[in-house]
Amino acid sequence: MRTRVLTVVLAFVVLAVAGFAVPLLGVTASQRTQQLLAARSGDLDRFAALAEQAAESGDTGALAAEVTRYTELYGEAVVVVDARRVPVVQTGGLRAADPAVARLIDAALRNQRVSPGGTLRPWSRRAELLARPAGTGTRVSGAVVLRASVRAAADDITLRWALVLAGAGLFAVACVVLARTATRWVVRPLHRLDRAVAMLAAGLPAGIAAGHLQVGGPPELRQLATGFHRMADAVTTALEQQRRLVADTSHQLRNPLAALRLRIDSLQSRLPASATRTYTGVTSELERMEELLDDLLTLANAEHRAGELSVTAGRGACCDATAVVAAQCQWWQPVAERAGARLRFVPGPTVLTACADSELAQVADILLDNAIKYAGNGARIETRCLTEGPDAVVEVRDDGPGLAPGELTCAGTRFWRSERHRGVRGSGLGLAIAEQLVAGRGGRVEFAAAEPHGLRVRVVLPKGYEV
Repeated sequence: MRTRVLTVVLAFVVLAVAGFAVPLLGVTASQRTQQLLAARSGDLDRFAALAEQAAESGDTGALAAEVTRYTELYGEAVVVVDARRVPVVQTGGLRAADPAVARLIDAALRNQRVSPGGTLRPWSRRAELLARPAGTGTRVSGAVVLRASVRAAADDITLRWALVLAGAGLFAVACVVLARTATRWVVRPLHRLDRAVAMLAAGLPAGIAAGHLQVGGPPELRQLATGFHRMADAVTTALEQQRRLVADTSHQLRNPLAALRLRIDSLQSRLPASATRTYTGVTSELERMEELLDDLLTLANAEHRAGELSVTAGRGACCDATAVVAAQCQWWQPVAERAGARLRFVPGPTVLTACADSELAQVADILLDNAIKYAGNGARIETRCLTEGPDAVVEVRDDGPGLAPGELTCAGTRFWRSERHRGVRGSGLGLAIAEQLVAGRGGRVEFAAAEPHGLRVRVVLPKGYEV
């Protein structure tokens, strides 16, 4: 946000400075050009008056002396001719026979004043020619041509432009500093608010989250910060109550379940043979309740861990996915054999992923457990690790019955189980736990149908890099 605001402000500053400086540069150059032309026009008028006097009196001495002294003083050449185009005075290497000078003499003898057009610039260096007729009224007795040097005027324009540009630069720098200060004043509280919200979302105490939100900035943001403090307290209180409920429920349920199991186990030797089926059903339900309770606690811990990782961005974690998944496959090999499934890990290159060993091993256990339980007797299960662009992928594929197209979108939903698998023991929370563990590391779990039949589950995580 700060970058966007600064970009807009800087664009406005550039346009404002350009709108102010460009016309001022033009006006400065035009004024200096007019000053030069006015000064040289005055000199030409004086020479024209002297030329007229010389034509009337026939004495050109005063005219020649004045023109010579002018050329020696200013270094600018002058040519004076009479009405018959005969040179009267020629100084500074300028000659009446020069084509450019001849054209100006012709115009002046037609009673036309000739001045250069355009405006001087700092890089202007070519001398300009000016011409004036000598005489009164419509009677022209000669012409005066002056070659004016523009170097001094161009240097003055350069100095004035430098001052204007320096002033514009200082103004722009002041605007940039002011804009950075203003945007920092406005945006910094927003960054703190974003950090505090992330901490609150991760389940950290409201005091820690609110501590990163120091009051500052405009009144509207201070009011927002006050509202956030109240909201953080309310949300944290609700989350803490929820955590206590889960912890208390775990404690209160585990003890009665353990006591109930002990009592039921103590009755086993006293039950008649006809009650064996009932006893087995009761113990199975107890085991299912214990498994469900364990999965609920695991899911709660995974959600809390994912929230913490969302604040820290999961920095620093890296593991060899190939080695971890291969080890878990070896561990599950006996389980797959007892279930009648063939489990195989496809060897491949080392794949590093931004995930902790224990987290990836837990995810692999969930995927392998699901594949062995639901793929069926005689199914083939293949597991491999690979890389795809910036991602590391762990894939578990089986050729069991799989899921219907409409069921693929439901996989990973809490407590959801396919109708065809209702008879298989499970809580319906395994894939939800895996998704939370992977989400905390910036990854995702994908479900797709395998060809020709079966299910393909892919865990996509960012690549890891060794430090």
